[in-house]
This record gives sequence, C-alpha cells and structure tokens, in this order.
Amino acid sequence: MLANLGEDALLHQSQLYIGGHFFGSDTRPTFECTDPVSQEVVTQAIASRASDARAAASAAAGDFPAWSKTDPAERSRILLEAATIMEKRASEVVRIANDEIGSSEEWTRFNVQIAVDLFKNAAQLADSLTEEVTQGPTPDLTYRLQRKPAGVVLALAPWNAAVTLATRSVAAPLALGNCVVLKASELCPKTHEWVSRALNDAGLPPGVLNFITNSPEHAREVVEALIAHPAVRRVNFTGSTRVGRQIAVQAANYLKRCLLELSGKGTMIILEDADLEEAAKASAHACFINQGQVCMSTERILCVNSVADRFAELFAIEARKLRTNGTNNRPLGTLISASSVLRLRGLIEDALSKGARLVEGGEAFNNILQPTILDHVTPGMRIYTEEAFGPVAGIIRVEDADEAMSIANDTEFGLVASVFSKDAEKAQFLLDQIEVGIGHVNGSTVYDDPAMPFGGLKASGYGRFGGQEALSEFTEVQWITVREAQT
Repeated sequence: MLANLGEDALLHQSQLYIGGHFFGSDTRPTFECTDPVSQEVVTQAIASRASDARAAASAAAGDFPAWSKTDPAERSRILLEAATIMEKRASEVVRIANDEIGSSEEWTRFNVQIAVDLFKNAAQLADSLTEEVTQGPTPDLTYRLQRKPAGVVLALAPWNAAVTLATRSVAAPLALGNCVVLKASELCPKTHEWVSRALNDAGLPPGVLNFITNSPEHAREVVEALIAHPAVRRVNFTGSTRVGRQIAVQAANYLKRCLLELSGKGTMIILEDADLEEAAKASAHACFINQGQVCMSTERILCVNSVADRFAELFAIEARKLRTNGTNNRPLGTLISASSVLRLRGLIEDALSKGARLVEGGEAFNNILQPTILDHVTPGMRIYTEEAFGPVAGIIRVEDADEAMSIANDTEFGLVASVFSKDAEKAQFLLDQIEVGIGHVNGSTVYDDPAMPFGGLKASGYGRFGGQEALSEFTEVQWITVREAQT
C-alpha cells in the first residue's frame, strides 16, 4: 500500500469537497490510481460511499436558494476568473493528466484551452434567465414565461478529455444559477479535482460546486445515491453507451431528466472530387489524436473507389508523421490500459483474417498503438460495427455518394460525420441525409465550438451541450397567467 511508496514516488492526493470543506485520507477510506504504463501508484483518492454522495447533494441543495438569486454579473465574473486560473495553472494539470491517464502535453494543453473557452462562453449565458410577457387571447389576460435554474445538477465526467469534459459538465449549469455535484472518473480523480479547485478558488460560495470521488467497486452505489437524492433535478453524463443506458434507467426510475453524450463511430466520406491531400491530413487528425480516444474520432472512412488507392497512400504518409519513437508518449499519448491494446489488436486481427489489408501501423508497446490504417474493411468484420476507441481507421470502399450515404447510416451510433468534396452544396446535401447530431464539410470530425450545440442521435445519446441549447437542458420554464381583477 502507500506506506511502501518512496519519497520520490509520483503521488497525488485527491480530496472530497463538500459544502465548502475538504475531506482527506485522515477521515475517509481511500483507493489508488495507477499510471497506465508503469502501473505505479500515482494518486490516492477518497473512496466515497452513498453517505458522502447524499451529503454532497444536500450541500448543493442548501446553497441553491442563494446562488440561484446571485447577480448574473457575479456568476459571470467567477467563471471568467476560473478561466484565468486555469490558464495560469496549466502546467500543473499537464503533469497530473500524464501521470493518471497518459495524456500527452499537447492534448492536455489543448483541453485546457477548450475549457477556458467553455468558461468564457458560459459566462455569457449568466444573464439568460429572462422573463417574457405576452398578451393572452383576451384583453384582460397576460402571459408570463419565466426561465429559472433547474436546481441541483449531477455532473458525471469521463477521463478521455478530462479537463474539457469536466469543465463542460459544470460550466453552463453554474452560469445559469444551478448548484452542482461533480463526480470524478475513477481513473483521473486528481485531474478532475484540478477543475473543481479552479472554480472554487475563483470565488464560488461554499456548497455551489461539490466534488466527490469513488473507487470503481462503489461507482454504482454512489451514482444511484446521487440520482435518487430529491434535490438532484438534472443529470449529465459523458461516456460509453453501455454505462449511459444504465444511467438513463436509474434516472427514469426517479423521473430525472438526463443529458447523455455517449459513444460514437465517426464517419468521414471522401468523394471523387475531394482535395485528397487535405482529406488525408484531416483524417490523420480525426482518427489518431489522443490515441483515438475521443467520442468524435473518425473510425470509418468511406472513400469512393476511383480515388481510394491514392487517398490510402496519402493517409499513410500523414499517419507515419504521428508515430511515436518509443522514448515518451508524444505526440498522441497512451491508451488508457493494457486491455485496450489487447482489444484493439483483436479488432485488427479479426479484420485481417477476413480480407482487410494493413496499410500502416499495427505495432503496440507500452500501452501505445501506432497509428493504424486498414483498407478494404467490409461488413462482417468487427471493426465495421464496433466502436474502436483507439487509433485504428478502417477504409471502406464505395462506388458513389449514394452508397456512402447508405453505409454512413448503417451504424447504431449517430454523433458525427464529415464529407470531403469541392462541391460544398453536394456535401451539405449528403450530410442532410446522414443520421448524426454534428456534420462537417471538408473538416475533421474532431472539432467543437462551445457556442454550438453538441450531442448525438441514436445510441450516441440525447440532449445537447453548448450555447443556447444549455438553456433548455439546465433551466425550467414557468408559465404564469395574470388576469386583471374585475372591479
């Protein structure tokens, strides 16, 4: 256990934050997080149980009346200050995220910048709790529509884009006057605590943002206790479809509204008139950034057969630029576990055994899989349908745009797609027929703008983060009728 760790060991201490008070290992049991490559202990975190979960939700409920009435300008100021703190402390989280989840410095700093942008965008939402007054159907009747904070929001954040997605889960709810319980991923408790501390150090009143962690074996107990708590009115979860279904069922039992941003299998379509060099560059970014551990990652490339050979050549050239030399985890970071490597190797070997051709990559070491390209992927191969969530791209050859559209919709997921063509109108028409929440023309599938709605269809979830969509997700609308008194 921890007593065996030397003084030079990389060890982070993660604490709970409930109602303005920190709780550490002196009062709570703990669990350990390990470096995904070395398996050395890097973080000691608090193993919360249901009682801590209920305490966090109650603390949030207790501060909700005051926070919901706080001047919007003050809420905005705090979020902007949190953004400034994040920028100043970025080097801290670079080390933490590298230790806990193997993130490269480039990926973590990119995460921090997106998180800063999320806070700045959320700050603009703070004064969106407006009242609309309209005339009713008769002269003596007036309608008032009041938008109000929902209450306590439960935020369940994942590990893969730890800083960005933890920030996204709390920024808009806080801006709109809600109080929040942020439950960290079991894989990166200190990284998520870093986000929480930036907000609380920016001046959030005690109880507005509460932070809890739990060991993997107690995850179900803690989440169920939080969802069941009467004060919790909203749940947002980013993660796998498998877990998202469980969250949705639990929330339905208590009639709690969910925002679920779940698994994806991003599709990129390369038409015969595409700029193949630009498409190859975008594909390398979309398929391989952060070892492909991004919900928006491109996993299927539907390429018109007449240009497929040339595209595969160019794509391979771009993929080689992203190979690691083995001395560190740059530029793409590491996979989250050795089991991820084994699973991805299984997908690759299955495809090869059924006729796919290995164009590039396939080698793995130290939880790193070199960028991998498979050509001639067809139905019947596991990688055709399963979410890889790793740096493995499958090229599926098609005859024309119509076949590409048909195959693009032949998936249970519906998060994101991109079309490359010099005919932007044709590309947009194609995207209109594809069942996804997000579409791009001549761009990477890995792209986000905090001001725009973000979410998917089908098994990729429901609800939207981002911009004005946050108003419907994290507020309630009250309709009031006012009749003039008869004299």
